[in-house]
Amino acid sequence: MKFTIFQETRRGARQYNQDRMCYSYSRDSLLMVVADGMGGHLHGEVAAQITVELMAELFQKKAKPTIQNPHQFIADGCMKCHDAIFNYAANHSLLETPRTTVVAAIIQDGMLYWAHVGDSRLYLIRNSQVAARTRDHSKVQQMVDMGRITAEEAERHPEKNKIYNCLGSMFPPEVEIGGKVPLVDGDTVLLCTDGLWGCVTQGELEQMMTGYPVLYALPQLLDRAEARGGIHGDNLTGVAINWHEEDDHATADSLSTKKLSDGEVTTRLNTLASDKALKENKEVTEADIEAAINEIQAAINKYSR
Repeated sequence: MKFTIFQETRRGARQYNQDRMCYSYSRDSLLMVVADGMGGHLHGEVAAQITVELMAELFQKKAKPTIQNPHQFIADGCMKCHDAIFNYAANHSLLETPRTTVVAAIIQDGMLYWAHVGDSRLYLIRNSQVAARTRDHSKVQQMVDMGRITAEEAERHPEKNKIYNCLGSMFPPEVEIGGKVPLVDGDTVLLCTDGLWGCVTQGELEQMMTGYPVLYALPQLLDRAEARGGIHGDNLTGVAINWHEEDDHATADSLSTKKLSDGEVTTRLNTLASDKALKENKEVTEADIEAAINEIQAAINKYSR
């Protein structure tokens, strides 16, 4: 496999960042995950952190060097993340279980697979157009599906971010399985939270992601979305790749997995400890963060077997 990948998350105007992201790849398979934590102090980010870390750990154990059934892997992983979040909440006697959205994708054998829960999105962009996109699990999207409002009206609807499906809710999540799409040279795949897609148009996204490599395009889109969000801006996060079929079309920053051994897996994810905004919050000490990390890891270990 040969691809160029970039990921970035920003706090926006929020006090701390509840978004989490990661990517992990073996010689023949690539996993990307984005999670948007919901709810109160240190809770939304815990749910999102459990989700990205557990998905990455499961991938590291099962990518030998490919995932046997990518759609089933993502669906099962989401349910394990849901259970791990509940386990964490029960162990800490939380009055409300932390919640998060999740969108995850696997690329292997030149095919793109994906699944999601909530309104964090996946976009497949080809020939300057969105060729595929996840369907938000929101009340506004349901209104679009019923013909009560148009897609354009939905983008401006004041309740467009209210969702009915997530990990950590009292009801089991409905994991929506996406397609199985063969990638072609020059395709771009973007996973992002609503803080990004909610502040840029689809046309802007198509233009930037087609006209420029992800190393440049994603930061530019984040800049634009963050500026438009202003003082009410949400956390915003994206993971994106440019897919390369031929070495001639790859950039100097592209990754080739040919030299990896069968069992080798590389993972990049952000952690609670790296959340600068959380560290600087006066109500949270370094000891609190370290304890939270240890407790999250304990919750993950139980479900990563």
